[in-house]
Amino acid sequence: MVDIVTLTPNPAIDLSTSVERLVPSRKLRCAAQQRDPGGGGINVARVVKRFGGDVEAIYPAGGFTGRLLRSLLDREQIPSRVVESEAETREDFSVTEAATGQQFRFVLPGLPLAETEWRGLLEILGGTEPAPKIVVGSGSLPPGVPLDFYAQAAAVAKRIGARFFLDTSGASLVAALDHGVTLIKPNLREMQELAGRTLDGDRDYVAAARQQIDAGKVEIVALSLGHLGALLVTCDEALRSPALPVNQVSTVGAGDSFLGAIAYSLAQGLSVEDGFRRALASGSASLTMHGTQLCRPADVERLCREVVIERL
Repeated sequence: MVDIVTLTPNPAIDLSTSVERLVPSRKLRCAAQQRDPGGGGINVARVVKRFGGDVEAIYPAGGFTGRLLRSLLDREQIPSRVVESEAETREDFSVTEAATGQQFRFVLPGLPLAETEWRGLLEILGGTEPAPKIVVGSGSLPPGVPLDFYAQAAAVAKRIGARFFLDTSGASLVAALDHGVTLIKPNLREMQELAGRTLDGDRDYVAAARQQIDAGKVEIVALSLGHLGALLVTCDEALRSPALPVNQVSTVGAGDSFLGAIAYSLAQGLSVEDGFRRALASGSASLTMHGTQLCRPADVERLCREVVIERL
């Protein structure tokens, strides 16, 4: 039995490198590049695997970059079920300016998926036997995929008896919430868009989260607040934690590390508070890694001891 299945409609190859300084119109000599499998759900699967979780990734792949994506995931021993796509799998890249430590992230659009291809992803998910404990849908939607794709995925997860965790934004998030999901992981901007108003302080954050919970749209809201830390809200508790003081190197994959850690923890039967603690440590550990390397379990265990959680 697979505990966690991840669904990534818009995966990517993430390329990272560094240069001494970004200067326009000059030929810039970069450091050696690092290539990693990427896209929201792909990264979640990588994190769950590192913790020793039983995970499987569902995604489309096409062309040379699609073959590379599959090869990189095979190298990390992550089982996959793949829809072959006509479109080439996209690439993203990030460049760190060594002189300043600033990171510049370039996210390229995915090419269109055909209807048979995105429907194929849902069919594969629906054929998962036995059902996983958790399905994680994460990432943007490529052209050609309807805005209610994640709502349809949530319906499939419910039909097979799995909880549905979601990390996306905009209209696709709203559509999924209208159907009902188990957990969402918005940032502050996304939470304000859902609330339809500016949110200022913990009282507002909790009220906005509870508005979604009381409406039956979601059971758990894990709100990322960047340098202010994070907040986790359920129907009967609100947990608040400040950001850990780590040396930030790269922001790539920090949110995916957070989501992968909490999904792994809850699939293992841990409490929401313990899952939140591991998620905070994982997101912080990812910030200390170069490029797209994500968190390391040893760093997560160390940082877990430093997480401070307050009940509001």
